[in-house]
Amino acid sequence: MEHITLLLAIVVVTALVFDFTNGFHDTANAMATTISTGAMRPKAAVAMSAVLNLVGAFLSVEVAKTISGGIINEEGIRPEVIFAALVGAILWNLLTWLLGLPSSSSHALFGGLIGAAVMSAGFSAVNGGTIVTKVLIPAVAAPLVAGLAALVATRLTYRIGGTTENRSTSKGYRAGQIASAGLVSLAHGTNDAQKTMGVITLALVTGGVLAPGSNPPMWVIVSAGVAIALGTYLGGWRIIRTMGKGLTDLQPQQGFAAQTSAATVILASSNLGFSLSTTQSCSGAVMGAGLGRKGGVVRWSTATRMFVAWGLTLPAAGLVAAAAEFLTKQGTWGIAAVAVLLVAGSGAIWTVSRRKPVDHTNVTDDEIEPAGVVTTAIAAVSPPPAGVAATPATEPGTPDAASAASTAAPATEPDALTAPVPAQASESAPAPAATV
Repeated sequence: MEHITLLLAIVVVTALVFDFTNGFHDTANAMATTISTGAMRPKAAVAMSAVLNLVGAFLSVEVAKTISGGIINEEGIRPEVIFAALVGAILWNLLTWLLGLPSSSSHALFGGLIGAAVMSAGFSAVNGGTIVTKVLIPAVAAPLVAGLAALVATRLTYRIGGTTENRSTSKGYRAGQIASAGLVSLAHGTNDAQKTMGVITLALVTGGVLAPGSNPPMWVIVSAGVAIALGTYLGGWRIIRTMGKGLTDLQPQQGFAAQTSAATVILASSNLGFSLSTTQSCSGAVMGAGLGRKGGVVRWSTATRMFVAWGLTLPAAGLVAAAAEFLTKQGTWGIAAVAVLLVAGSGAIWTVSRRKPVDHTNVTDDEIEPAGVVTTAIAAVSPPPAGVAATPATEPGTPDAASAASTAAPATEPDALTAPVPAQASESAPAPAATV
């Protein structure tokens, strides 16, 4: 076996940078509803999620094996191809983070791998059957299954607790939310950290360091778990705001139902080796929970933008990765150019993000947008659940997280991706890839 070369070391570091962006990009999956309902303080929530992401990374390697030996053919693939794939995935993650869109880090990675592999060796380098059965079908099924499960669970929850005083039940559901959020974090570490493990393992195989079909070495598992945990702790506050406040207004009962449903789907898929998107599963569960409460609505303008981002993720990341691979094929100067472009692109996105910063101090601020026509009409004719006072569907004046347990959250339909935020607020966001 050969020793790790400089190029291979660069690929491994870039993979860990992607894992880091995956962590802060997907923090919202576990903690958005917990933060928006006031079950946990923002900083405490992301700290707990980070620890459980790290633990989850050690629970399984099935998804890692799917990526390292399933999506693309290992034969004829060079480390430069994986480097280009990671560049496409990282830039797409940063762009969607800037826009506050909960897109799929997993699909960004898959798109990058596919685009770079096709540019390098043609379409024969891609295993179409594996992509369909273990990527595309789960991508469609996971949010639907999670959403339906959350809708049913929410309705059962309100029916069972309909005769109980709302304040006492909300307190119990907040405790349940903390437990279910921990389960989602554990599931996220089990599923998403493995994707980086698979990429690093694939790079080591293409570089001749590991034999084809090898499981991830322990140092790969540890480094991937630490990287995603650090990214999670940093907190993707923009996406947390969108998922916690932008899609629908959740009460503790709904948050508990959404998180439990999403965690069940993610853990089941991890055991089967399905590399699904945890973001899509959690977003589907949040929308299902929003529709499950009488008087609750989904802000379809925000949801539509999110669906568009889901559809663009694979091809967009693939095109960027293909362009990067075209440059890396030119030799050393091409690899250096791709590295410079990655750093420059990351820095530009970071600079733009500072214009409207979002952090733990303003992540739960209410949207200052008028309610949409459809949302207002639905809220006007849909009675709230038993024991919950109705609230007009107008903004501003919406209840905050502390009062959400005793009053129905207003229905709004913002037209912007993220709410206006104070210019003086600070943002605890990830630094550009070059500084990691």
